[in-house]
Amino acid sequence: MNRINPRKLLLSKWTAASPQNREKHFLVTELFCDEEGTVLEIELQAVMTKRSQKMTWQTLQSDQSWQMGWK
Repeated sequence: MNRINPRKLLLSKWTAASPQNREKHFLVTELFCDEEGTVLEIELQAVMTKRSQKMTWQTLQSDQSWQMGWK
């Protein structure tokens, strides 16, 4: 399980454990917060294709799906 501070996720780099459509490396491009500043969701962008997807930040905690950094 990846230990993550959600406030420090902006512009962090991630590697998909099982890449699809040649999308292996990703970058967190935006944080979506509530009124109190709590991070609820992130926008993750594929480096190669520039495709973006919105997801909860807790998804990145799964070791089977994501690795910190570009590997």
